[in-house]
Amino acid sequence: MLALMTAGCVFFPGVFLLSKHALKHIMGWSRGEADIVSARLVSSIQAIMASAAGFIITSSCRDVMEDSHWLTDNYILFATPYFAYDIYAMFLCYRHRLQVKVLIQYQQQHTVLHKVNGVLMLLAFFCCRVLLFPYLYYAYSRYASIPVYVVPLVAPWQCNLGAALLWPLQLYWFTLICRGALRLSAAGGCSKSTCKADNDCCLSSSNGWRKRT
Repeated sequence: MLALMTAGCVFFPGVFLLSKHALKHIMGWSRGEADIVSARLVSSIQAIMASAAGFIITSSCRDVMEDSHWLTDNYILFATPYFAYDIYAMFLCYRHRLQVKVLIQYQQQHTVLHKVNGVLMLLAFFCCRVLLFPYLYYAYSRYASIPVYVVPLVAPWQCNLGAALLWPLQLYWFTLICRGALRLSAAGGCSKSTCKADNDCCLSSSNGWRKRT
């Protein structure tokens, strides 16, 4: 137990520090850029490992509600330090969020790639973070052959408490993501208008031609 938690304490911050050091000293990135990308790298690694562990557990058990698997408890112990690390990583990302943006730092916010990336992020977050908790109650209702509205009454109180604490946060973060996407779309339209106005101004000042209003 202690060995697994110690391994998690070393692994997640260690990957973050190694990635940050490489991006700063090898790639020449700024501290803010290195912090944000390194934090996202660690989050991606955790997501992949957690998904792989979940797939192994569910595919190895005939009855996921009653059967047990050695990886369940072991991975929980290993991944627990990640959540403590993630609080620190979220603080760093929040501190740098006004200085550094995703593809915005490369001035790619008006490209098709940036728009596709935003749509995929919205869909992934909605499916994996927002719909997760309703799906859990729906899946248990089918497993127990009871109506969905009865599940909170028979489910363990720890499950209800966890869902009550975590689901509103997912809804709040999803709302922020949607607001950011709408704000960026509005800013994109304004930027194009501004660029067109700047080009007209440059033409009028460089060759004496003025646009008739």
